[in-house]
Amino acid sequence: MRLLNRFISVFFLLPLSSHAQASEAERLLEKSIAYHDPNRIWSSFEGNLEIAMTIPDKGVRNTKIELNFPKRYFKSTVTQDDQVIVRQWDNEACRFWFNGSQEYTAEVASEYRLNCERTRKMKNYYTYLYGLPMKLKDPGTRLHPEVKKVVWRGETYLRLQVDYDPEIGKERWYFYLDQETAQLKHYQFFHDESKNDGEYILLSEERDIQGMKIPKRRAWYTNKQDRYLGTDDLISGF
Repeated sequence: MRLLNRFISVFFLLPLSSHAQASEAERLLEKSIAYHDPNRIWSSFEGNLEIAMTIPDKGVRNTKIELNFPKRYFKSTVTQDDQVIVRQWDNEACRFWFNGSQEYTAEVASEYRLNCERTRKMKNYYTYLYGLPMKLKDPGTRLHPEVKKVVWRGETYLRLQVDYDPEIGKERWYFYLDQETAQLKHYQFFHDESKNDGEYILLSEERDIQGMKIPKRRAWYTNKQDRYLGTDDLISGF
């Protein structure tokens, strides 16, 4: 939920390492990608996602996402509290609509953050989360070479550890994978692991989108207090 000022979105995967040279973690990541995106669709994805975000005491926010990676195009249409906000990122150019109009006051622009920086962050947020684990091949991703078998929340997983180049993000991430299939089951991040800050995200169910297995639900919690923050539900995708 608090990832909107992180990650520079990159739309093309790096070349695969050979198995002779790949680390244990790289081999596991390749297996996970083969599970979620067996036909290597994500890097050239053209399609739509519809997401319902439920936040305690704030109701439901519906978001429709249009993506065309080859054309570097992103568009989100957010509906909440009878307001419709459209953000478009078209090959580095951004545009906005508020309730169907591009004419709105400075107060509206400020309140709803109708600016290019916010649009870029939203683009990065959605393309990162819905592109996992494929996005772990992006430049600037520091995948630790070892894989650890861990018991987390009462279940045993294979865990990948990821850091990022400083210009991309300062968080440490852990990705929990199924021991047999390498399916991405859950993940968490820390700003400062010694303080047990940050959040963890529990994944459940999957949707088939153009042959990809994309997690359907993401439930967000704080690491320190196990406080529930909200749930993203992938209603549809094509």
